[in-house]
Amino acid sequence: MQIIDLHCDALLKLQEAKGELRFADAPELETNKERLKDGGVGVQCFAIFIDPDIKQEQKFDAALGQVDLFYREVLGKNPEMRHIQSWKDFDLLKDGQIGAMLTLEGVDAIGNDLSKLHILYQLGVRSVGLTWNNANLAADGAGEPRGGGLTLFGKEIVEFNNQHQILTDVSHLSEQGFWDVMETAAYPIASHSNSRQLCNHPRNLYGNQASALFQKNGMLHVVFAPQFVTEDANATIQDVVKHIDYFCSLGGEKHLGLGSDFDGISTHVKGLEHAGKYQDLINELLKHFSEEQVNGFMYQNFLNHRPEL
Repeated sequence: MQIIDLHCDALLKLQEAKGELRFADAPELETNKERLKDGGVGVQCFAIFIDPDIKQEQKFDAALGQVDLFYREVLGKNPEMRHIQSWKDFDLLKDGQIGAMLTLEGVDAIGNDLSKLHILYQLGVRSVGLTWNNANLAADGAGEPRGGGLTLFGKEIVEFNNQHQILTDVSHLSEQGFWDVMETAAYPIASHSNSRQLCNHPRNLYGNQASALFQKNGMLHVVFAPQFVTEDANATIQDVVKHIDYFCSLGGEKHLGLGSDFDGISTHVKGLEHAGKYQDLINELLKHFSEEQVNGFMYQNFLNHRPEL
């Protein structure tokens, strides 16, 4: 059973390690190549994430540095890793290959310059989240008390995404920003979010938000960060399954996928400490859902909801 994982932060870890980690097998990487193979991951999305404390004039260079690591360390040194550059590339993967796609977690790095987003698109970015938790020139994030929605520049970015068949990611957005995206985005997704009904964290989505995303034909990818799974942050695989079950009750069965957040989290769901443990999640899901449903959660739902080829 192949898996498509919409979110990990391996590029940030590689950047911070300054050449000391091998993507192939570094135990510090929860999504290293060996663990992806062991877990049956068929496609891993790699987020470009820039620390908000970096000076603004240095952020785009930092983003390009992570892109460079993606090309040199992930793709260049591992022939089994195949670059996903178009939506049809998912169908071209052969046995033994793992697809790798770039995403952008927050547009801080581009400042107010849309041409920089075009550069990142040309380099392979196919999903764009407008914010991390902070506010930027595009929108307010989930951690900004003001709770504002999209700015005019943010709406320009969504229109750019629409024109280029790029996914617009609502994970990390403020609630008002979410609703603004629902009005404007052709390809909305949540790359790594859970249910706020089950775990009242501002990074999670309310039931009406999840329902709206499903009605827009978007995908919601459950996340394995314990603080987004249970309010006491002592999470088990069974707790992750509860989020999937809840979203199914809202009509999301055909709109659910996975966005682990591996390499971006400091604690873990018990039994889901790295990508090599995916089979344990599959086994638990098969106790509650049919094989067809689980196949959907793992990969088929995403393939069915890709932008038109």
